[in-house]
Amino acid sequence: MTDSNASSPAPKGKYDHAEVEPRWQKHWEERQTFRAARRPGKKKRYLLDMFPYPSGSGLHVGHPEGYTATDIVARYARMRDEDVLHPMGWDAFGLPAEQYAIETGTHPSVKTYENIATFRRQLKMLGFSYDWSRELATTDDEYVRWTQWIFLLLFKRGLAYQDEIPVNWCPALGTVLANEEVVDGRSERGNHPVIRTPLRQWMLRITAYADRLAEDLSEVDWPHGTLTMQREWIGRSEGAEIEFSVDGRPDDRFSVFTTRADTLLGVTFVVLAPEHPLVKSITTDAQRASVDGYVAQAQSKSDRDRIAQTKTKTGVPTGAFAIHPLSGEKVPVWVGDYVIGSYGTGAVMGVPGHDARDFEFAKAFKLAIVEVVSPDGKKHETLESAYVEDGIAVNSGEFDGLKTPDCSRAIVKKLESIGKGRGKITYKLRDWVFSRQRYWGEPIPIYFPVELPEGGDPQKGAKAIIRFDKPIAIEESELPLRLPNLSDFRPGDDPAGPLARSLEWRFFQKDGQWYARETNTMPQWAGSCWYYLRFLDPKNGSEGWSKEAYADWMPVDLYVGGAEHAVLHLLYARFWHKVLYDAGFVRDLEPFKKLVHQGMILGTSYRFYRSVDGQALPGDLSVAAEPTGLPAFKGAMPKWTPVFRTDTGEPVQECFAKEEEIELKSGDPIHRELGIKTVLIADKMSKSRGNVVNPDDIVKAHGADCLRLYEMFMGPLEAVKPWQSSQIQGVVRFRDRAYAVCTRATNDAIDPETERLLHRTIKKVTQDVEGLSFNTAISTMMVFTNHLNGLPSVPKEAAEKLALLLAPFAPHVAEEIWKELGHPESLALAPWPSFDPKLTVDDKIEIAVQVNGKVRGQVLLARTASEEDARKAALEIDSVKPFMDGKTIKKFIYVPARIVNFVVG
Repeated sequence: MTDSNASSPAPKGKYDHAEVEPRWQKHWEERQTFRAARRPGKKKRYLLDMFPYPSGSGLHVGHPEGYTATDIVARYARMRDEDVLHPMGWDAFGLPAEQYAIETGTHPSVKTYENIATFRRQLKMLGFSYDWSRELATTDDEYVRWTQWIFLLLFKRGLAYQDEIPVNWCPALGTVLANEEVVDGRSERGNHPVIRTPLRQWMLRITAYADRLAEDLSEVDWPHGTLTMQREWIGRSEGAEIEFSVDGRPDDRFSVFTTRADTLLGVTFVVLAPEHPLVKSITTDAQRASVDGYVAQAQSKSDRDRIAQTKTKTGVPTGAFAIHPLSGEKVPVWVGDYVIGSYGTGAVMGVPGHDARDFEFAKAFKLAIVEVVSPDGKKHETLESAYVEDGIAVNSGEFDGLKTPDCSRAIVKKLESIGKGRGKITYKLRDWVFSRQRYWGEPIPIYFPVELPEGGDPQKGAKAIIRFDKPIAIEESELPLRLPNLSDFRPGDDPAGPLARSLEWRFFQKDGQWYARETNTMPQWAGSCWYYLRFLDPKNGSEGWSKEAYADWMPVDLYVGGAEHAVLHLLYARFWHKVLYDAGFVRDLEPFKKLVHQGMILGTSYRFYRSVDGQALPGDLSVAAEPTGLPAFKGAMPKWTPVFRTDTGEPVQECFAKEEEIELKSGDPIHRELGIKTVLIADKMSKSRGNVVNPDDIVKAHGADCLRLYEMFMGPLEAVKPWQSSQIQGVVRFRDRAYAVCTRATNDAIDPETERLLHRTIKKVTQDVEGLSFNTAISTMMVFTNHLNGLPSVPKEAAEKLALLLAPFAPHVAEEIWKELGHPESLALAPWPSFDPKLTVDDKIEIAVQVNGKVRGQVLLARTASEEDARKAALEIDSVKPFMDGKTIKKFIYVPARIVNFVVG
């Protein structure tokens, strides 16, 4: 027995997060609690977040979700006595940083580091256990040095080269944009017009690694959707390349690629890309105007828009004909923007009988449709739709009767024998356009000889001919090649980029010869391709990372980041890693062992509308994006972008209210001031919707632990979840209750029921952390906390174990509880609690009660219940009694913890 004083400790004061959290953050920082180091024989975990681009607006509450997940695992792993590498840095180069600098009138070198300071403050405020001694930014000189070193490795291995290719040029942004950055012919950022134009570009030969990039996906534990997206992006296809010649111009030939060589005799037209080199020369005078107009229109579209599956195929005839390689028949040659010059051969064959979109195209332009594959080998006079499955060849001459695979092989063999085709493997993947005509990026470490036809000094404007055909790699000893400090770094309409304006930087003399540096810069993707390697050894001045550091930590055990990076960043980083592998600098085929995408946290706002005269209208008003088909509106159109009432055709403005402006009345969200019904909208956080939630505000009001707990408690990590500030009170109560319960703990012995629940809680939380099921782990701790709260006295053993379980999730309050329980040292490195498997099993179990083999009810029995106890309890079940009345029990079967069965008659 304990004395009454021990059983009734004085209650602690109210938990003060504003005092506690900064104190523990200072404690961890001063003692370098989370500094990573390897110990012989210890298990390691390399836990990596996709490092952020430090924007001017700082973090919103969506950002910490993935960071919290990796931090929970990092803190848990340390408590399991594992060596943990958990670093953080900044993806600081690129177009967004430069645009923000232009908008704010500051130099990107200044603004970028101001933004980094904001992000660092916010992340430290949230108590993340990063090893800040390894912090890096892709803009740091030493980091740029090794990014450029990797580029030179690519260049020396023939994987970086120059080419003149059609690109998405945005005059307003003054740079080339990737296909993914262009939507409907306009830039995704800023909505500026984009044109297609040929431009000298640096390319990376990622296609040389296409097979390995696809095959090695079997080596990683990644989400199925991401694996599928990467495989589809690589787009490996086995088929045939077939040559057509132009009628009347035997020297003009073009090739098409097809995966269905068996349909070759069904070709009734061929289509060239607008940028195909033959288009201009083979177009007839009669078709010249329409073809030129069509080609000009195609130049304003991105490749992505042109090949969209939802888009109806369009085209114009060139007036020319091609000669079919097998039949010798003439087929018309068209130009169509759904064919991309840089994809495949830039030409496709039209087989309307066996391709749905070709069928629509042929119907629209009254082109012939020929059946050459039939499901049963029977011919059909007309086709109502394209038959796209395998089958048996018809109308194919000597190939009739062959099944699709055999027919394809036979046709390829025939083409090879007459020199008109061959079997081939192709990829949808294109080489990586690596140049950017912007200022804020890594300089490309290449220079070119300069010819001065009129003599003079090119630094003073003398005419210079730059020999781009003779690129020279900068010596490694001269790295990093730094950006000049330009006062005017804004883009212009000169494709040479802003660096070309700095003549003193661009031109230099070496051994009496003038040279010109490359003025294109690297894309933002460059720095993020290898940062996981620099984190291994960030202070190394003689190499990007040492072999010893690589052996200590690689590969990355858990990589967490947004699904928006499923293709580009992840594919580019894997490509660079494989190049480094081939060069002997890394020894794993893949850098990221396990990948998890956190679900987006959506902002919530409440929609309503306003009329042209400012009248507030309810949010459930029926509206349409376009006025087509609606009653005509006769008034003046507003300056803002409207939607249109479907009942009157009147333009109205979509407006959004914040959560604090809303009150619930009879379950409906009503605008407090306007008194109208609104509609709850969950969408990506944006300033325009007013739904951005700043973590600074949440931490100030409730503390970092509550932000961490709420984001993990909202639902499964991978799920999309709406943020609702009003619901954070649930985890605030949990934190406060856990603190209050644990800090009134006594030395009383733990009772059997509490002990069993404690061990079940330890087991569940352990399993959930390993499985990244953080929401159910928190729910389990809540249940246990409520149980302790209902006890007259809380056993210290239970309070200590709860504090340890809580530590990865809510480290500040856990540390404070640990201190209040009499432990002078931090619990960050305290041992994770273990559980006794015997105590995780329930004393009682619900088992089925059968009558003549059919389940008639359930009975709750002790696992050790005797046969007589089981019989008596089962007979008392109400749902069983009707099947026993008037019956004789012939046999009673009892299998402990499994089943009860009455055999009656």
